[in-house]
Amino acid sequence: MKNIRNKVATLKTKISILAVCALFVPIGCTDLEEEVFSEVTESSFVPSESDIVSVMASAYTPMRYVMGWQGWFDLQEEPADMFITPTRPNGWDDGGTYKRMHFHEWSSTQWQPRNTWINCFNGINSANRVILQIESEQLPVSAEQATSIISEMRALRALYYSMLVDSHGNVPIIASYGDDLPVQSSREEVYNFIVNELTEVIPSLTETVDTSTYGRMTKWAAYHVLARVYLNSEVYAGTTNWDKVIDACNEIIDSGAFQLSESYSDIFSTDNESNSELVFAIPYDQIFAGQWNAHMKMLLPDHRLVFGMQAQPWGGSSCNPQFIDSYSPTDKRLSDTWLMGDQLSASDGSVVMTLVKEMPSIYDCDFTDGFRCGKYEIEPGATGGLSVDFPFLRYTDVLMMKAEALLRTGSSDEAAAIVTQVRARSFDDLADATVTGAELEGDTTVQYGTLAEDGTIADAGDQATVPYGRFLDELGWEFAGEARRRTDLIRFGVYQTKSWYNHTPKGDYTTIFPIGLEELNTNSNLSQNPGY
Repeated sequence: MKNIRNKVATLKTKISILAVCALFVPIGCTDLEEEVFSEVTESSFVPSESDIVSVMASAYTPMRYVMGWQGWFDLQEEPADMFITPTRPNGWDDGGTYKRMHFHEWSSTQWQPRNTWINCFNGINSANRVILQIESEQLPVSAEQATSIISEMRALRALYYSMLVDSHGNVPIIASYGDDLPVQSSREEVYNFIVNELTEVIPSLTETVDTSTYGRMTKWAAYHVLARVYLNSEVYAGTTNWDKVIDACNEIIDSGAFQLSESYSDIFSTDNESNSELVFAIPYDQIFAGQWNAHMKMLLPDHRLVFGMQAQPWGGSSCNPQFIDSYSPTDKRLSDTWLMGDQLSASDGSVVMTLVKEMPSIYDCDFTDGFRCGKYEIEPGATGGLSVDFPFLRYTDVLMMKAEALLRTGSSDEAAAIVTQVRARSFDDLADATVTGAELEGDTTVQYGTLAEDGTIADAGDQATVPYGRFLDELGWEFAGEARRRTDLIRFGVYQTKSWYNHTPKGDYTTIFPIGLEELNTNSNLSQNPGY
């Protein structure tokens, strides 16, 4: 994100906001006489807008784990039906961590779920700390600023909880900053907390969409999170809220603040911060705002030559051929998302390697087995991180959430018109892009079942029709590699029932992850999730 780069020089000349905030925290001592070494004291400090943003930034920073090592991306993709990380000649067994994710055989020590728990609660605690600083007047701001900051922090806190209600379900609701051991809440209680928080703060959130609000929780980002939570409310709380999904999506649509990007690839480019689709992005910069290393896991070591990278990727995960086979051959999202076939040198155009679709077994794959995710632009000279801002919430999702809610409430033709609009940019022929309501109501086109080493179906497993399965396919093709497939599969009942690659279903209890053993050992108020 270029905005980060432009601000670095300015930020380096300022007093660290953390040091300033430390002045406002009571510290026990015996000598109450204060010797002032600087003119900046609690009484004289008047924060500028950039100072306030810096205070709030501490609550946003944990979001960067999303595309980091075994972050949200892994949590959402490794247990689902697209991404597979098999054993390869250079390793990648890693103590069986990826196999456990694929087989849904994780335990309370599995790192990916714990990483989500830790980072989300770090963000929640940081948001609560900022709220405390405002409410206790440790940070002197105007009444208008106080309302705005507290509302934004509550919305961000709700975003973190929207991830936790999805991943772990029964988690503590921590609405204030303190040292007390938090008490566990039910998944339904967490769901209600998120809805209530967002509903209360939305009127106070900014409607401004520009560089000053980029990467922050605006009114539209809050509506987007609310729509997502409503979309999955049957999973989270046992009730459907399709009309509320439509209402929340319409608020964003009617704002006119966003529109479909003309180019699919531009959404995932290095300079995507000005893209018209980004409702809420997580800013990354390979120098100043790192942690994006998901591409290092997806690309082969010799992709360094293909993209002119400084770093050498690690070559782990690739795409399940069953999902690749579901694409229409005229759908340009296939080539926009996946690296396939001959990989050419950036320097002379020679063939560096050839990727093949087949992946014999999660226990033994060659380097070049499986197509790799190339959705996110690899900038020439890229190091171990990328500068692509992650489109955590984007406008296409708003349209597709509305379409799904319409589809499920009987307005299939209206839903089909929206899906056709989304598809149109990825097909040269409008006839190929056009879908009907009847098609979207039909079964999935993915051929589920476990695979034999020759790529044929070894065991078909559950072959029951997936209601609205073709719409699930549309979500897969549009949002492949965007850290959401697990959630979508659960909502459509596929995650709990279908077999794919080497995976067979283990039961409904796997739709939420176990609470970490360390968290259980340090908080006696927590109980393990059912089934673990």
